[in-house]
Amino acid sequence: MSKATRKNTPSSAPHAADRHDLIRVQGARVNNLKDLSVELPKRRLTVFTGVSGSGKSSLVFGTIAAESQRLINETYSSFVQGFMPSMARPEVDVLDGLTTAIIVDQERMGANARSTVGTATDANAMLRILFSRLGKPHIGSPNAYSFNTASVQAVGAITVKGETKRQTFNRTGGMCPRCEGMGRISDIDLTQLYDDSKSINEGAITIPGYSMDGWYGRIFNGCGFFDPDKPIRKFSKKELHDLLHKEPTKIKVDGINLTYAGLIPQIQKSFLSKDVDALQPHIRAFVERATTFSACPDCGGTRLSEAARSSKIGKINIADACAMQISDLADWVRGLKEPSVAPLLAKLLHTLDSFVEIGLGYLSLERPSGTLSGGEAQRTKMIRHLGSSLTDVTYVFDEPTIGLHPHDIQRMNELLLQLRDKGNTVLVVEHKPEAIAIADHVVDLGPGAGSAGGTVCYEGSVEGLRASDTLTGRHLDDRASLKPSVRKAKGQLQIRGASKHNLRKVDVDIPLGVLCVITGVAGSGKSSLVHGSLPADEGVVSVDQGAIRGSRRSNPATYTDLLEPIRKAFAKANAVKPALFSANSEGACPTCNGAGVIYTDLATMAGVATTCEDCEGKRFEASVLKYKFGGRDISEVLAMPVSEAEAFFGAGKAHTPAAHAILQRLVDVGLGYLSLGQPLTTLSGGERQRLKLATHMAEKGGIYILDEPTTGLHLADVEQLLGLLDRLVDSGKSVIVIEHHQAVMAHADWIIDLGPGAGHDGGRVVFEGTPAELVKAKSTLTGKHLADYVGARGKSAKKS
Repeated sequence: MSKATRKNTPSSAPHAADRHDLIRVQGARVNNLKDLSVELPKRRLTVFTGVSGSGKSSLVFGTIAAESQRLINETYSSFVQGFMPSMARPEVDVLDGLTTAIIVDQERMGANARSTVGTATDANAMLRILFSRLGKPHIGSPNAYSFNTASVQAVGAITVKGETKRQTFNRTGGMCPRCEGMGRISDIDLTQLYDDSKSINEGAITIPGYSMDGWYGRIFNGCGFFDPDKPIRKFSKKELHDLLHKEPTKIKVDGINLTYAGLIPQIQKSFLSKDVDALQPHIRAFVERATTFSACPDCGGTRLSEAARSSKIGKINIADACAMQISDLADWVRGLKEPSVAPLLAKLLHTLDSFVEIGLGYLSLERPSGTLSGGEAQRTKMIRHLGSSLTDVTYVFDEPTIGLHPHDIQRMNELLLQLRDKGNTVLVVEHKPEAIAIADHVVDLGPGAGSAGGTVCYEGSVEGLRASDTLTGRHLDDRASLKPSVRKAKGQLQIRGASKHNLRKVDVDIPLGVLCVITGVAGSGKSSLVHGSLPADEGVVSVDQGAIRGSRRSNPATYTDLLEPIRKAFAKANAVKPALFSANSEGACPTCNGAGVIYTDLATMAGVATTCEDCEGKRFEASVLKYKFGGRDISEVLAMPVSEAEAFFGAGKAHTPAAHAILQRLVDVGLGYLSLGQPLTTLSGGERQRLKLATHMAEKGGIYILDEPTTGLHLADVEQLLGLLDRLVDSGKSVIVIEHHQAVMAHADWIIDLGPGAGHDGGRVVFEGTPAELVKAKSTLTGKHLADYVGARGKSAKKS
């Protein structure tokens, strides 16, 4: 055992015979788990490894954490459980030794436009209390400093000694009345809402979802505010006002009570009050086309009322405090010496220092939480647990090193060890060797992915994993080498004076026709430089880390549009309609509506999903399954793994070029094991990212921008990704990658390193050149870590 590992490992390992010190799992069958059994030591740090799709998340999140949370929910009354998400018991024979599980995952922190880093972590709530106590002039309670609380005045009645008197009740909130606490106002381009040459019944309204065949048609035809058969350009002023601006009004149409509202109030409620990034793509495109946003002129974008902004501690108001970089805000709070609020200051300072400690000191409390990356969101969720007095809790982490520079991974490791050393059980799903190295116990799943995974390949120490013959063990010491020669640029993309977020008027030339990697610590300005400075035109294909949206009916075939050529091929071969071969259309089993399962709602208890007896889970009507293509029915095709389908549609009687091209891209990104009909909701984070990459590869663009494509990739898969990047460049594309993984850095033709730190300590280009030049100079944090990485490869090569 290495010195570093020995230092991090508790001296007393649990005795295997003592079941009170173990979490026991027997016969787990969630998703692809194959009657899996494992015993995990409590109050230790256990890391789960294996290729993407091997079953790590199914075991850790879908089995252990899910059952812990279900058991906790069952301690509440049925009434309370009715307000909580219902959870079914995972498919497992035995699960005992569980403690309270706290899940710290990569899910984005919601799309509520009113949620900020400050509101999500209670830092904002503490600041509001602080200003309500120390702010001058004093303007009221903490709500007077809240941009989510409006000032209201209500008239009520109060009875004293039998005498009723009218009384005015006032509540002072900090919300800016002009923008209603949003910080921005919108102007709407009316030409994008309707075609004024047409009447409403002729389809004049061009807002997504406004079909005259449904409820909107009934409302517009029955409201009586205008003539729906008259061209809009002939509307009177009042008719046009009612169409566009009328406030919600109760109407009765065909004896049914309905509500009519003008187009603009409807758009503001349905679209503009939500985070634009959370909208469906076609609605987001409409919003971006039809609206222009600008900072609210009354509050200057701070979201706060004039009264809230007038109250200050020294020269700082609460808007100034929330706009500060958190590391600076912590220094300001540290300088406040006021005994009357000492406990509050201590708690607030601990929270702010935790941000800095966890590598998020570059954020500000006003930052909308929906704009955080998955890694930033996960670390923000950690904040509330770092100072917790709870012990013997099970903390569950999903790749906590995502989005972290090698320099920051060590700090994350220390935090995980701190949680363990307080007497907690820490379960971590990870791929990075630096994070695997600190484990007390390792569980390696596999041997493959999907149906080829779901078994335990290895359990034990890190040293034992290294010596094992598992896929993870064989690749644990993998190190990519610097390329002997790099490609020469075929042009350049000039960026001049880039100043988005923390960028300091950056001038840089990004080479074209090569693999260019943008590096730097988290918060140094990488995404601001690439996504904020490059032209968003048809020649640029951007694959970011945004979540894939889809229901349990969505699958790789529907998401990639693969189902379209397959349906057409079936239809042509059988001389019938393509709609028959869609489980979401005419071909759906009428009993389960194409879901394959019947969902039974059990009120306060978890609902039950049972396989549909009529279609036996195949989702299609029996008559549809009589139609064959290449000897297979449509349900058999959707059950195929991608690699099998690629061969099936690639040659012979079933040769379908359009389908084969899509399947080839899925194989290229390492998703050959997925079945075509597997629900998107069951895919891991890494699988969803690669599915998105495969889809974008079909777009005709000369420049590809990839944001951390190694997310969720096993060590063995990184080499395949490098091969894919090479093929893209060799086919004439320019590939720009934002990445922390040293293997991708070493494989680059050109590196642009930002820093030297994060937030206002970053935003500058600190190195431009080849990886070999960066390693030789060792002038930046990235250079030092890449030099160590390449050097470690040399050592491991000598050993072998």
